[in-house]
Amino acid sequence: MASAEIAFWVVALLVVLALLFDFMNGFHDAANSIATVVSTGVLKPQQAVLFAAFFNVLAIAFFQLKVAATIGKGIVEPGIVDHHVVFGALIGAIAWNAITWWWGIPSSSSHALIGGIAGAVVAKAGPSALVAGGIWKTVAFIVISPLLGYLLGSLMMVIVAWVCRYKSPLRIDRWFRRLQLVSAGLYSLGHGGNDAQKTIGLIWMLLIAAGMVSAGDKAPPNWVIVACYIAIGLGTMFGGWRIVQTMGQRITKLKPVGGFCAETGGAITLFLATALGVPVSTTHTITGAIVGVGSVQRPSAVRWGVAGSIVWAWIFTIPAAALMAGVCYWISFALY
Repeated sequence: MASAEIAFWVVALLVVLALLFDFMNGFHDAANSIATVVSTGVLKPQQAVLFAAFFNVLAIAFFQLKVAATIGKGIVEPGIVDHHVVFGALIGAIAWNAITWWWGIPSSSSHALIGGIAGAVVAKAGPSALVAGGIWKTVAFIVISPLLGYLLGSLMMVIVAWVCRYKSPLRIDRWFRRLQLVSAGLYSLGHGGNDAQKTIGLIWMLLIAAGMVSAGDKAPPNWVIVACYIAIGLGTMFGGWRIVQTMGQRITKLKPVGGFCAETGGAITLFLATALGVPVSTTHTITGAIVGVGSVQRPSAVRWGVAGSIVWAWIFTIPAAALMAGVCYWISFALY
């Protein structure tokens, strides 16, 4: 078999693997989009996943590919990426996602992918092959995105409490059951817009390395964009029920008004990050917003022990995925 034909099939298999990761991203992070709307009883689980998946895919019409550009061109120095690096990055990220899904831990698929890319690149060429600006921007938002979600979720809760201070609880509940459909749709839109672009960026990186597209192109091929948005939407449709319980009930008990405030605060954070081209964690964002909403009601409403265990998962995600990716890079390099 000619070397060019081998290269084509290697790239094709890695694209399929990347789309599998994208599917798992939607599956793993479905809880981020639907946990609040399910836990408040506004939508049944089956309705919620279809609702969220629709808005995941609809995001293709709303966001520029700034996050994809950060992943595709802003994380690794040009000329470093090859099929071994992409394989190691994907296997490391998929393995960490599978482990955290099994244990019901809402870790970040985004940071698993970033850690996977970093680990495989360092295994090949050392830390100097990483673009410091892109890495530090991503790392900074590990702290910024949940804090911003916390602040916006809290602020929304305070504003709503003041505006509705003379309304009856029954009337407020009825209003926010309807409004939560809007906030859940916006959050799912932001989820699809930020997370699908990470896989778009990885496939773009692979195609550039294989010489199938030019590094000077301003966007990847349209088929990459469409395939990645559909894959994350399908993943969301199948859902991640183990994590829904943690996000929707174990951190704090939510009512429709709280769900609306958490989703709106999280959606604003995701829209801002996507506009800036920062690959953020939807898990971190919505967790911060949920904690913010719960703490406004009263600090004891938040189960801080559960929130703390989630934070530890965040801390370990990048190094754990990086370690597994580095090992997978060396295995791939040794075998092929």
